[in-house]
Amino acid sequence: MDRLLDTATSGPFYLRRPEIAALVVAALKKGETHLRRYELHAYVVMPNHIHLLVTPHVIATRWLGPLKGFTAHEANRSLGTTGEPFWQDESYDHLVREGEFERIRKYIELNPVNAGLVAEAEDFPWSSATRVGSGHAA
Repeated sequence: MDRLLDTATSGPFYLRRPEIAALVVAALKKGETHLRRYELHAYVVMPNHIHLLVTPHVIATRWLGPLKGFTAHEANRSLGTTGEPFWQDESYDHLVREGEFERIRKYIELNPVNAGLVAEAEDFPWSSATRVGSGHAA
């Protein structure tokens, strides 16, 4: 599925807009630091999807729904498309088995490299791999 998303040439690519990617990253960080809904281990905001690795502190409906709702509202406001669907209804989530955590973290942070967006994971501005001080991460 990721290969299909990473190589898509049509469909909505709203997340490639810096202002929208930045609001998603800011919301992810707020969910961890201010709202304390989860511990955020890794993330990447790709042009048409996101990947997250979190340890939740509350059930998913208490953090994923509000995260998607807030970011959809703000993104639609920015796009001038208030009330339009922004995220897919369904999300793919699963438990991480012991010993798989580091592999999944690397997979997430290398997703922009594997998709051909950057040469080094640290150069992608909307990722937990971003170099500190790049000026792009929110």
